[in-house]
Amino acid sequence: MSRPRFIALLLALVTLLAYLPVVRDGFVNYDDQTYVTENPVVQKGLTWTGIQWAFTTGHGGNWHPLTWLSLMLDDELFGINAGAFHFVNVLFHAANTVLLFVLLWRLAGALWPAAFIAALFAWHPLHVESVAWIAERKDVLSTFFALLTLLAYAKYAMENCHRSFWLALIFFALGLMSKPMLVTLPFVMLLLDFWPVQRFNGSTVQRLFIEKIPFFALSAISCIVTFLAQRHGEAVMTLEQFPINLRFENAIISYGRYLLKTVWPFDLAVIYPLPNHLSWIHAAAATSAPVLLLVSWIAWRGCRTGPYLLVGWLWFLGTLVPVIGLVQVGSAALADRYTYFPLIGIFIAAVFGVRDLAERFQFPKIILPAASVLILGACLSLTERQLSCWRDSESLFTHAIAVTRDNAAAEIDLGVALEQQGRQTEALAHYREAARISPENIQAHYNIGNLLDKLGQPGEALPEQREVVRLDPKSSFLHTGLGITLAGLGNFDEAMAEFSEAARLDPADPSPHFQMGATLLKKGRDTEAIEQLRAALRLDPENFQILAYAAHVLAADENSKIRDGKSALVLAVKANVITGGTQPQMLDALGMACAETGDFTNAMDATQRALDLANAAKLKGLEPLQKRLELYKNHQPWRESFLATNAPVGN
Repeated sequence: MSRPRFIALLLALVTLLAYLPVVRDGFVNYDDQTYVTENPVVQKGLTWTGIQWAFTTGHGGNWHPLTWLSLMLDDELFGINAGAFHFVNVLFHAANTVLLFVLLWRLAGALWPAAFIAALFAWHPLHVESVAWIAERKDVLSTFFALLTLLAYAKYAMENCHRSFWLALIFFALGLMSKPMLVTLPFVMLLLDFWPVQRFNGSTVQRLFIEKIPFFALSAISCIVTFLAQRHGEAVMTLEQFPINLRFENAIISYGRYLLKTVWPFDLAVIYPLPNHLSWIHAAAATSAPVLLLVSWIAWRGCRTGPYLLVGWLWFLGTLVPVIGLVQVGSAALADRYTYFPLIGIFIAAVFGVRDLAERFQFPKIILPAASVLILGACLSLTERQLSCWRDSESLFTHAIAVTRDNAAAEIDLGVALEQQGRQTEALAHYREAARISPENIQAHYNIGNLLDKLGQPGEALPEQREVVRLDPKSSFLHTGLGITLAGLGNFDEAMAEFSEAARLDPADPSPHFQMGATLLKKGRDTEAIEQLRAALRLDPENFQILAYAAHVLAADENSKIRDGKSALVLAVKANVITGGTQPQMLDALGMACAETGDFTNAMDATQRALDLANAAKLKGLEPLQKRLELYKNHQPWRESFLATNAPVGN
């Protein structure tokens, strides 16, 4: 086996072994829901409908169809198996390591520097986030195609192989469809033209730019599509929320912090909150700016003897531009995952720079190998420690809170993780801390109100729900939630006002009409209630919960003017067809509808099946269901008020 092949194999094997622990990790409640665990399209595997959806959706605030398709393929092959999703990320990371090694070796012809840069890329702890986070499949996948693009382009540039040019264009398009951050890749090609390919010596800069027009065209299209997707997903912060001067200052700070974390990779977190203290922002920007200027001056002055310095530095600066915060998406100041591809530039500048210094000053031959082993050993050790933070949501956000300050987003996500474990008191404390840190944080107040309501404290939940409506008065969903709490407290008129406002804000949402129907029933206005339930069904004819509720009402209400057994039967049958006859609530509605039409045989059969399923699921409150079954056995339809104590099972 040749030496380069042995090095490539060794890099891949060590990378796989270093990241193997992630296969024991689960999903986290930070974007993994959007991408996998609560995404019904991905969970159906690779289907034609899913493929169409992938190319037409802006779900998650981005357009990256190839990322969606890769996740669908994982589900198709392995099901919802977190370990398998993690392992595919690791495979891509190992492949990227080998591709980077091959690219640098072919371009620069320097075997050991190429191997060391690839090892730094593979084992640096800043890259843990991109590999250990399932939702960041887009990072490892887009970089895979980016490196293939550069390999194909290198063949074209060095051997004048025109077929490789078009192959590079195809790989670039696939990369953009994996993650739009690659829009600056054509500039990286120009940097490679300068060094190490040295095409600037025989071609004009203008000619090299014109040559790459197809690549720039794809970048422009990707920028437009991405901006529209992010704006539609309401992920882009407005200038009122985060002014332009603060964006520039935060960008300068972020560049400085990325450099610092490269050489001192400690206190890494999944979320770095935007600073809310102007004095801190100004001071940090004033500190970072001179550092950036100094490094830029060194790179410029040294480019004659060491062109890799300028190439590596501009690679780092340029590829970070799409995510540096000038267009602020979300509330994070920076993110470790954003360094996955840009950090290659820093590694190139540093490694080739140290190599030339060693040759110039004739360092003892043992110095560089020994230092390399120590640096890579430290990287592997820190990577192992950082991987342990990704074990589950609790460990991830506990660590983030420990190493950052005033991290409201991490407090909320930790609260969600604890609430999912049934640790409501601890979760509530973290939600309250998030609200203290960020009093205008809608999610914090919403989670507090929602959890208090679940704990049977609607009176305490009400002020929080009023606050979220004040903070976001244009949300139909929030008005509906407030109305539900008000109705539960007996404030029917105020609840109806909230439902009406929700319906006005979103005329296509069936929920306000459904809740108005339920509230009107409690007020004894049954005819109006049925009208609202039917309005909800017109908006969402396949909503089995509304179908079952309406069927219950029509079959069981004591008001003979609205009782309609045939209509109830139609609705109940439809609800059971949609759910496949597997939901106790739907079967109960079917039983009530059958009894109302005098079909007691099918009423008993449906109700018995509902009881069996409810018992198997260990549901509570089955007494009304059992009482109904006894009545059907005596050929008596259900005539007691549906609204009193006999709500459908499962509610």
